[in-house]
Amino acid sequence: MSALLTVAHGIPALLAEGKDNPSADFSDTPLWITVIKALFIFVYLLVSTLIVIWFERRVIGRMQQRPGPNRNGPFGLLQSLADGMKSMLKEDVRPKAADALVFTIAPLITATMCFIAFAIMPMGGEVNLFGHRTPLQLTDTPVAVLLVLAIAGVGIYGIVLAGWSSGSTYPLLGGLRASAQMISYEIAMGLSLVAVFLYSGSMSTSQIIGAQKNLWFIVPAFFSFFVYVITMTGETNRLPFDLAEGEGEIVGGYFTEYSGMRFAMFFLGEYINMFTVAALATTMFLGGPLAPPGIAAINDGMFNEGWWGLLWFTIKLWLFMFMFVWLRGSLPRVRYDQFMKFGWKFLIPATLVWVVLVAFFRGAQNGWLGEGGVNFFGRTFPVASLALVGVVAVGALIVGWWWDSRAAAKEAAAADAPQSSIDPFAGGHPVPPLPGQTLAEPTRTAAAIRSEAVTDKEAIRG
Repeated sequence: MSALLTVAHGIPALLAEGKDNPSADFSDTPLWITVIKALFIFVYLLVSTLIVIWFERRVIGRMQQRPGPNRNGPFGLLQSLADGMKSMLKEDVRPKAADALVFTIAPLITATMCFIAFAIMPMGGEVNLFGHRTPLQLTDTPVAVLLVLAIAGVGIYGIVLAGWSSGSTYPLLGGLRASAQMISYEIAMGLSLVAVFLYSGSMSTSQIIGAQKNLWFIVPAFFSFFVYVITMTGETNRLPFDLAEGEGEIVGGYFTEYSGMRFAMFFLGEYINMFTVAALATTMFLGGPLAPPGIAAINDGMFNEGWWGLLWFTIKLWLFMFMFVWLRGSLPRVRYDQFMKFGWKFLIPATLVWVVLVAFFRGAQNGWLGEGGVNFFGRTFPVASLALVGVVAVGALIVGWWWDSRAAAKEAAAADAPQSSIDPFAGGHPVPPLPGQTLAEPTRTAAAIRSEAVTDKEAIRG
């Protein structure tokens, strides 16, 4: 406990280290330049969305040995534009029982929140724009990453309101399922970013980029990156985690009753959200607009300056987009209860343990946990902290082994248990057996049930 208190006492000093990495300078950025940059981000995301829809259909078609879109424009590049025009001209149907105002506001919330979250992403270094020196970033705050998470939380309201305002059962179930899934995985997503805050000493995106000039955080915070990739896939409702819109269970989820441009708003919001979470992953773990290590060393970092950053940022962004497409074309959809159990029982506890370990490592580097140490990769780690981290790691391995043995024992006991039998016609309708159940001899035959139904109809007519 005393060691934990010591690390907690030293965390403010870690956050103070972020002052060594200056934040973006907007002193020479007038309002009209800010408006131009906002329009650039809007167009950048819209064009990227049109391209990624075509890209996804072509890549999955290639994986499934079919051509994909190849009629509208060269290589089918205008297919996404044609689909957008079709949505604009399509009849916009609203259910009679729907709440008209909320039914319209919900897709607008979903579509707009993703654009706002992109405002704090550093897309490049400082450039000369119409005679002014300005960073390729719309704005930055000391808590910019928390702003992204807060905006993602507001975006959930669009999904909940869409399911509720439709006045139908299936959208309501899809909205509840989607909100539970997104809230659950936002917890693990936020926890995975704590390690980056500890390494960079800041929550400002520009300062986090500055802290990765020598080493991208994907190396020291590898487990955080692993957790974030899983949670961002669940957060965006993408396969194999598109459980909020499972066609075989809830028809289409929260947007079942939507059509026309209202549906297109949800479609746009999903793809813009993919770019937002990919941009956050690029910023937090892959150096954002920084050039790859080998290229960054050429000509004293020439490729880290000016508009070059936009190229590296876009390439990293599209690596994540390819990952989204690859997962969709490769993996089947998981079961909802398995996905939620994985989030609450593994990701969140494991990420909490990882954050504690990172705090101990950072404390070791600053010498809070004892004098004298061991030199490792050019850094001196105190012996006391290394021993403590070793004990925690061994304890985690023991707990993991015990948990796995316990799960195996449960599976073996379930396999040896006698199987229960059910009467398929006990409730009046044939019911298939669940796993571990067998069909017993029905107490009533199908012919008897049909004759009873005929008798009931005749009685009603009489």
